[in-house]
Amino acid sequence: MSKLFPTQEKKRKNFRFITSKIWWNNFKDFLKELRKYHTASIGGIIVILFIFIAIFAPFIAPHDPLKVNILKRLCSPAFISGGEKYYLLGSDEVGRDIFSRIIFGARVSLSVGLITVTISSILGTLLGTLAGYFRGRFDTIISRFADLLLSFPDLIFAIFLMAMAGPGFFNLIFVLSFKSWVEFFRLSRGEMISEKTKEYVEAAYILGESNIKIIFKEILPNIVHSILVLATLRVGYFIILEASLSFLGLGIQPPTPAWGSMINSGREYMLNAWWVSTMPGLALLILVLSINLFGEGLRDILDPRLKIE
Repeated sequence: MSKLFPTQEKKRKNFRFITSKIWWNNFKDFLKELRKYHTASIGGIIVILFIFIAIFAPFIAPHDPLKVNILKRLCSPAFISGGEKYYLLGSDEVGRDIFSRIIFGARVSLSVGLITVTISSILGTLLGTLAGYFRGRFDTIISRFADLLLSFPDLIFAIFLMAMAGPGFFNLIFVLSFKSWVEFFRLSRGEMISEKTKEYVEAAYILGESNIKIIFKEILPNIVHSILVLATLRVGYFIILEASLSFLGLGIQPPTPAWGSMINSGREYMLNAWWVSTMPGLALLILVLSINLFGEGLRDILDPRLKIE
């Protein structure tokens, strides 16, 4: 009898195998589609490179990013004629290696961007799906609060909250997440209202499925591509906000390497030591541009409405 009727454990293993195979096939199809978008592919490769650099920063950085050497202050980059070979991208106003500080600064920027977008997307999507599906008073209250937050410019609002909370990594995450969930809320709410009226949702309701199952099993998988694209694009935006706050002295505090504070510290030396501000600025530009290029390609691949058009 055991051969005719497989055990529950075997059924679970077969289900996991089939699910993993489906995910793997979808991933391979995604990579094939991504190859058609050259700018998105290049952007994705650069982003992966920055993530790799951030993870293995202690092994890649040639020098201690916090080590001060006044005798080597404002040394020219090694690629400039007469530059200091000891420093690939030059040194800052107190003799710290700029290249090593950029490498460790990638950790700060990517951590802030990824953690903030994770918190914002989960919170905003959860509230948006519930509000869009059930509507009523809950939807009205959350929507009015979201509209209130949207009336404040992001940077000014973040400056106000950081002035109250004080600088620091976790305070920065809290401040950026406090308002950034609104975009995910509005997107998921609109998508939920649109999907709720479609036939497959009505069929699931007739078959007796609960509201929670309909939301998370039927509707959410069909709108997750839009949320994923928005999340990818918002990572670059949060990195810019973090750099802006650090530039103003309200974000990550020195001597911790952060691209915004590094750009700020080199303002006084732009005429005779332009590399102090320019190098971290270029790193910020390349990373954010690469994220945006990858996000745009991701939207073209995952959004079925663009393919229909």
